Amino acid sequence: MIALVTGASSGIGAAVARRLAREPDAHLVLVARRRERLEALAAELGGATVVAADLVDPGTPALVAERVEAEHGRLDLLVNNAGVGGRGSFGSSGWAQLQQTMAINFDAQARLTEALLPLLRRSAPSAIVNVGSVASRVSRPGAGSYSASKFALAGWTEALHLEERRHRVHVALVQPGFAVTEGFPQQELLDRRATRWMVSTDAKVAEAIVDAWKRRRAERYVPRGYALVPVARALLPGLFRRAMGGGRFTPSTRSQPTTGSEQQRQPRP
Repeated sequence: MIALVTGASSGIGAAVARRLAREPDAHLVLVARRRERLEALAAELGGATVVAADLVDPGTPALVAERVEAEHGRLDLLVNNAGVGGRGSFGSSGWAQLQQTMAINFDAQARLTEALLPLLRRSAPSAIVNVGSVASRVSRPGAGSYSASKFALAGWTEALHLEERRHRVHVALVQPGFAVTEGFPQQELLDRRATRWMVSTDAKVAEAIVDAWKRRRAERYVPRGYALVPVARALLPGLFRRAMGGGRFTPSTRSQPTTGSEQQRQPRP
């Protein structure tokens, strides 16, 4: 089984790699920007293909596809996990922040998938698991660019799920809520007894990703109770917006629903 994980240098990506390494005859391809961390993880796992590259760079998708084709000749599972948080109101951060967040959280996922889709089809039955966020169904102040990128990812994933079914490529969406990662320690939520229950771990998200892959699930929330959040948003939109807009149920922008490695990236020149 050949599995490729993006954002594998830390957080959910590293947890997914460790979990997949326990699968029978697993061979992993680890993709992220930080080579030292990828190589350390590969050594820990007993070996893996390491591709140190920035997914935003135009040449990265073709580079990754060529490496997978040359070294493995097939691809059974693609986990699109890499991501960043987009914090700040639109009035203060503007289009530049929105563009930067979309570039990695949506554009990079679609471009890499496009490059690897022929290989996934040839390797079918195969699967793609996109790591989204509860923020792909609801939004809140200070997280507009993040939610916009996740809404886009969710919509595209649903269409791709239907399109690729006839090619026997399963496409799933895993939706974490608040989870402890390198980029989002979630300390504010963990410090309060009333909100501590809301926080998950990268290991639990990794298990959900494996579950979505193995059991061919279309969508999976982590923890499962977060599936009620978009239901509440749909049934009571006015009340939900009032609560999210300033009620005590709204964590500050120091906490974010989680996706990927969630590393804060430096602005690109």
